[in-house]
Amino acid sequence: MDMSMKQKMQQEQKLILTTEMQLSLKLLQMPINDLQECIEKELDENPILEIDDTISDDATKVDENKEDFSIKEEIFDYSSFLQQSKYDGNIQDVSYIDNDEDNINNPFNYISKTTSLKEYLKDQLIERNDNKEIKNISEYLIECMNADGFITDDIKDIVINIAESYEKVNSALKIVQDLQPWGIGAKDFKESLVIQLRKKNISDNKIYIIINNFLDLLADNKYKELAHILNVDIETIGRYADIIKSLEPKPARGFYTGEDTKYIIPEAFIKKIGKEYYIIMNDDMLPKLNVNTYYCDIIKEDNNSEAVNFIKDKVNSALYLIKGIEQRRNTIYRVLEKIMEFQRDYFDKGELYLKPMNMKDISVDLNLHESTVSRAIKEKYISIPMGTVKIKDLFTNGIYAGDSSEDVSTKTIKNELEKMIREEDKHHPRSDQDLCDILNSMNLNISRRTVAKYREELGIRSSSKRKLFN
Repeated sequence: MDMSMKQKMQQEQKLILTTEMQLSLKLLQMPINDLQECIEKELDENPILEIDDTISDDATKVDENKEDFSIKEEIFDYSSFLQQSKYDGNIQDVSYIDNDEDNINNPFNYISKTTSLKEYLKDQLIERNDNKEIKNISEYLIECMNADGFITDDIKDIVINIAESYEKVNSALKIVQDLQPWGIGAKDFKESLVIQLRKKNISDNKIYIIINNFLDLLADNKYKELAHILNVDIETIGRYADIIKSLEPKPARGFYTGEDTKYIIPEAFIKKIGKEYYIIMNDDMLPKLNVNTYYCDIIKEDNNSEAVNFIKDKVNSALYLIKGIEQRRNTIYRVLEKIMEFQRDYFDKGELYLKPMNMKDISVDLNLHESTVSRAIKEKYISIPMGTVKIKDLFTNGIYAGDSSEDVSTKTIKNELEKMIREEDKHHPRSDQDLCDILNSMNLNISRRTVAKYREELGIRSSSKRKLFN
């Protein structure tokens, strides 16, 4: 065997993404909310990038009789900026303390912020006359709560963690469970329901038995079986069910979690003018960016090579961002244009006329890769005459609907399925086979198993669990 080492030249093709290409793909994938944050961050970090506030002559007319007050542009000390960057490897924000008395007494400073559940509970503790040590343990227990308002940690583990006696921790837990909203501080939803029943002074022991042992039968509407087990009539079980339905299985629901609300901002508006549809990109949500020409002149005149290289990097970064945003806009516009052409009936007549469409259909027509189309529609919305919709929801698979018909989208079938179940006799609900037969009579070749799959995706229970008893 020849074990000698030999040199060999080999030619191969590789696609290496440049910095500009990587940024372009990243921007394309961002929804408009994230793009706004990205631009704001870049404006803070890049002195070369600026917002173009230029107003056209048509939009603004200046009175020639008025004195012209010119404002000199503040010159950025790039040398100091460079030295600061070298000092610790990154650019730090400078904090200033405003000692302006008028600002301190500003009434807007006293506007209350959104209160979280944990803050709401701790405020209630302040008003109680409990032992200070027990209050501290209660605050610790509040911090142990999950997003639903439950304390899932074993009380014995909590005793070990904080090195307190079981009696004190148990006393603190009872205090927490006495706070509002009722049901808070339970170990699970069953205990939470029990706490809520006690707070409502409901003493019927049989309803507690249902919660602790037979909630699954109640969920399946097996009223007769429950009535037999508890030795009561069906009407009584129905009354128990109404009481349990009035309780809150997640007591923390509706409280502020500490996360900021993100509002949906459409990427574009689809407007119908006459008989034609037009795409209006939501450009007003993004600032118009520009490169500060002052620093471009420095590159030509300054002899400090280190400062010039720093500015060149920042200029390139700014130009990549501006170009990437424009490419993102053009790509999304092209994709929307093709979707609008493909789904004309949907825009004209509504959701029932949505055609089966996948990303490959769009990518082939636009000569783009499927991944590019995927990035262009990811987590993005458009405003259409019927409301605001997620672009991805317009892409659906299809079901064959006979030789003489076009394929029907799965979303249309789900809508029809949901409508049939909504309009059914609640005391005699349609089975999956009944629903399957009705859909097949509409020339939709769909199996019972597929009906069950779509029903589960819609969050609809089976016929036995939908049945209501007298």
